[in-house]
Parts: sequence; C-alpha cells; structure tokens
Amino acid sequence: MSALLIQNIWADLYVRPYNMSTPDYKFCPRCGASVLHEERFEKVRPVCPNCGWIHFVDPKVAAAVLIVQDGRVLLVRRVNEPFRGLWTLPAGFVDGGEDPAEAAERECLEETGLSVRVTRVFDIVAGREHPRGADFVIVYQAEVTGGEMAADDDADAVEWFDKNNLPPIAFRATQKVLQSFYA
Repeated sequence: MSALLIQNIWADLYVRPYNMSTPDYKFCPRCGASVLHEERFEKVRPVCPNCGWIHFVDPKVAAAVLIVQDGRVLLVRRVNEPFRGLWTLPAGFVDGGEDPAEAAERECLEETGLSVRVTRVFDIVAGREHPRGADFVIVYQAEVTGGEMAADDDADAVEWFDKNNLPPIAFRATQKVLQSFYA
C-alpha cells in the first residue's frame, strides 16, 4: 500500500480529533450513591447528589522525542493498533507523577534502545486522534547519549529517515511535527 494511499485513508478516518465523551458513571466512586447527569461548569457531567462529587475528564498526555542526526529523523514502526505497521516518533504515555521530559527519554529507550537527553520542547500537539490516544503530545527535541539501536516494546523496527524518503506516518501529531521541523 502506497504512503499516499495510507495518508488519504488516515485523512478520511481522522479529519477531526477524536472527542472522548464523559464516561457513563452510574454510581459515585466516593460514596456509592446513584449519580445524576447535570450541567456543571458548562458541560453535562456525572454528579453525586449525596456527597457532591463531580466527574471531570482528565486529559491523557503523551511525550515524544524528535531526534535528528545528519539530517535524518529517527522513527519507529508500530506493532500495536491503531496504525500497526506505520511509523511515528518514539513516544508514549506520561505516567501519573512522572516528569514528561523523563517520560519521553524513557519511551525512547524502551522503543529504540537509545539513551537520549531532552534539549528543549519542540511543540505541544493537542487533539485526541483515536479513543485510546492522548489529548496532548509534548514533543521534545533530544540528542542521543548512548545505547545500541534496537527496536523493542511497542516497536518492531527503528530507522533513520531522510526528509525526502519518509515512510508512511501513523499519527497527525507526527506528521505535524515533521512538516514543521522540515519547513
């Protein structure tokens, strides 16, 4: 399947960011009472009439690294859906309480075998692209400090790519970052 065809399929399916609706809570997680769905803070939210608990959807945050050496960018090929077999920046979810820059470095090591040092924030991309995706992707520029390149964890391949020979890209966030970087 050609890269252009894959990108057209991606555009048809994911023109707009995915919007998670409020989870359908039936009972309060604090006191166990049945919840009501009422407008609070400009949205309909689960509300407990007994203890006053209100559910707010917290954003999911991912962190990625943009590593460029000799004009080539480091990308990994995904082993999981969505977009299995397509390429993206080394990235993953930030754990609760984890520094996002450290999460980006950790994910890069897990997926590529390379230790990196974050040098700066490159971009923050907003908009959930699929139901299990992140609401925000913090993209850091980074430099390799050690390790041996070998795909692992969520990736089955890791390679350096020239800007004129990029593979089919998995996510809008990665596409945006690469377009911005190479502009």
